[in-house]
Order: sequence, then structure tokens, then C-alpha cells
Amino acid sequence: MGSLAAEAVGIMDPENPTKLETEAVHLSDGGSARNHLPNRVFVNRSLNLENIKCYGFDMDYTLAIYKSPEYEALGFELLRDRLVSIGYPHELLRYDYDPEFPTRGLVYDTMYGNLLKVDSHGNILVCTHGFSHLKGDDIHNYYPNLFIQRDDTERFYILNTLFNLSETYLYACLVDFFTSCTRYKNCTQGFQHGDLFMSFRSMFQDVRDAMDYVHDSGSLKDRTIKALEMYVVKDPRIPVLLSRVKEVAKVFLATNSDYSYTDAIMKYLLEVPASVKSGAPKRAWRSFFDLVVVDTRKPLFFGEGTVLRQVDTLTGKLRMGTYTGDLQHGTIYSGGSSDVVCDLLDVRGKEILYVGDHIFTDILKSKKRQGWRTFLVAPDLIKELQVWTDKRYLFEELKGLDVYLAEFYKHLDSGSHERPDISAIQTRMKMVTYSMDICYRKREGERERERERETDRQTERERGRDRERERETDRERERERERESEYQCVV
Repeated sequence: MGSLAAEAVGIMDPENPTKLETEAVHLSDGGSARNHLPNRVFVNRSLNLENIKCYGFDMDYTLAIYKSPEYEALGFELLRDRLVSIGYPHELLRYDYDPEFPTRGLVYDTMYGNLLKVDSHGNILVCTHGFSHLKGDDIHNYYPNLFIQRDDTERFYILNTLFNLSETYLYACLVDFFTSCTRYKNCTQGFQHGDLFMSFRSMFQDVRDAMDYVHDSGSLKDRTIKALEMYVVKDPRIPVLLSRVKEVAKVFLATNSDYSYTDAIMKYLLEVPASVKSGAPKRAWRSFFDLVVVDTRKPLFFGEGTVLRQVDTLTGKLRMGTYTGDLQHGTIYSGGSSDVVCDLLDVRGKEILYVGDHIFTDILKSKKRQGWRTFLVAPDLIKELQVWTDKRYLFEELKGLDVYLAEFYKHLDSGSHERPDISAIQTRMKMVTYSMDICYRKREGERERERERETDRQTERERGRDRERERETDRERERERERESEYQCVV
């Protein structure tokens, strides 16, 4: 394990933005996968793993990788149906999850209903209203400085987890529906329907409440457990990895999930059926860890924490009182804090390497409050790295243009009256930047054009139905005149 020199804290730290600098090691055993991006570990700082005495793992989206887009589609379905059940229009049911639209880290503006992609300083890079990408003056109308105060958490909500992907897409669906629905009048901060005003903030709160309901009611977990093969990736390398780590260090699991769900997921991932030939008994999943803590309530876990209790593994219920004894192997604990983990395992901050997927909860809090070494699982970076690899020549050209531009001003000072003509360089830089942007947004453009074509087709169908209704009305009038003429002839 001494060769695994990777500490990945800060990969996407909004307070300390850095680049992915070095490839430390790839996690697959075969050399054939060496250049496969999902098997690589990138480091911000070299780390001697001989100093690491304990390895900690989160469960969701870390050990348990959920299949995408199936899992996000399930979450979206449950959220959408929940909104309809509390009174939202049934027309929302026609929306299905599109995995190409949302990405982790977007910001939702609860005042204007926009989804924003911003950099670490708050500068706006991309802005969408529903599924419409805003440009130029449209963005300036909302944000004159093309800038937002990221710390204004009352207004701006950062969708920074993989669990937020379905929620992100639902915000876009809601804005798209109410914008196009003729029953509602579009207003700056929401939609008006008679005496009812549907603000973007109220929609945001409804979606957040629906999200809490889906998780607290257990509906998402129940659906997942009933179809584990459909929603969870079963990677045979996980038990191998944990076994090897446990040979040289202590290992613990700390998850926000409850015991029943954790038990079902871990059994599926780690309890491999025993081989008939070997005759060896099936290894229980708890034996892979020195300590298992559920219901951690991170990020509270890295602060004052909660009461540490033991879990009755037969009933799943918590035992009374606060546990104050020594570590009991094979026992499942609930709650507690990071300090309790250190005491039970007899390790301290920098001796722990913690692996997680949540940038804020798992990485920043454990690093800043406890000094733990951190390792970020970021599968959503694969696409960006693929673009970087395939289109690296564009990045190199942009870097060269930047150096060339600097040469024009290299020998000028405050007393110089020269004004170098850099228009050609600026034009080329814009072209290269646009080409880079297209590489990331090519599919978005295709989807937007497809939506426009579908809108045109729907409009044409509506016009066709209107024309057919007009013809039917004319035919009915003609039949009425014929009946009147026949009646007059009889009279």
C-alpha cells in the first residue's frame, strides 16, 4: 500500500481552487486499464501512506456506486410524483429524466428560478432558465455584474452532491412547464394564476420538502433494495481492496444511512457466495471493518456529533443510553462523532485517510475540523478529463496565445503611449474558447435543437387540430342549413 500516494483534498474546494496535477496510481490490477480514466487517482499533494494508520470510507457514491442514469431517474420519478401528490399539475408527469442536462455543482437562484454555473469566485459562466440557455443581455438583466454572492445562502442554493442531480433537473422542468403553460402569467420572480402566485422560492421549498420526504419516508431506499442489480454497481474489486487495506491498517465505515439500508447494500457488495470447491464459509461484511458507524448525520459528525449508541442487529433498533466502553469488534454503532471514532480506534487526525464523495460534508469538514487526510471520489470529472485529453491541443493553443499577448505589453510601462493592435489575437482567442465550450456543450446544443424541433412539431399538430375543428364546425353549419332548407320545403 505504500505506493498509493494520493491525497485528493481540494480537487473542487471552492475556497481553494486547484488543478488536478498528477496521476498517482490507477486502481485496477491489469496494465491494460492503465489509461482508463475511471481507474486513475489524481493528487494535489503527495502523501506517504506509511504514515496512515487508519482508512475510513463513506458508503453512498463511494463504496456503493449507483448506476447512472437509472438511479437518478428513480429519484426524479419519486420527487416528481411527490409534487403532483401535493397539488402540482398532473402535466408534470410527462417529464422524464434527461441525464445529459444536469451536472453536480450548479447553483439555483431562488429569486429568479435560474440554474447557474459559476466559478470559485462567483463569476457566472452559464445561465439557464428552465431549459433555455440565456446569453448576453438576458443574463445582464438578471445579474448586471455577471457575478453572484456565493455566501448568500438565503438566495443561492448549491446543488453539490450526486443526490442533487434529480433535484437539479426537476427545477428546470418546473420552470419550463410554468413558463410554457398558458394558464400562468410569467412574472419576474414566479408565475401568476388568478389569485395564486407561484414564486420560485416557494417551488424551491416544495422541492426541498419533497426531497426530505423521499429520503425520510424510505421510499427511495425501499425501491433501491428491491432492485439492487438495477441500481447498484457490484464491483468485485471492493472486497479485495478492503481486505488488502485491512492487512496494513485499521478500516472503518461512516455513513449517514441507517443500519437496515447499510446492511442490505454491504451484503450485496461484500458478501460473495462461498465457492463450492474451496468449502470456505461466506465472509460477513462486518468483518471487513474494524468499526462501523451508521446514522452519522455528517457534517454534524465532524463537529459536536450526536449520542453514540449500539445497534441491535437483529431488530435494527438502537439500544438505550450512550455507549462509553471500548471498541467491540462486530458491533454496529449509531451516531457519535469523529472524535469518538479516533478514541475507539486509537488514532489521530493526520493518521486517517478518509474517502468520500461529498465535497463539503466528507472532504472539507473532515479536513478543516479534524485534520484528516482526504480522498475525493469524483466520477463526474471523467467527461471533463476526456475532453481535456481529446482536445488538449485547444488548451495548448490558448496558452500560447496568452503568452503571445503578453509579449506585446512586455516592454511597455505607464509612460508608454503605444497601443498595440491585439484585435487579431483577441478574435482567435474567442474562436478557440468557443471551440472548447462546444466540446463540453455539444450534446446540450443538440438537445436544445431537438426541443425546438419538438416544440415546432407540437405547434404544427395543434394548428392541424385547430384547422380540423374549424372544418368540422363548417360542416356542422352546412348540415344545419340543409336541415333548415328541408324543413322549409316540407312546410
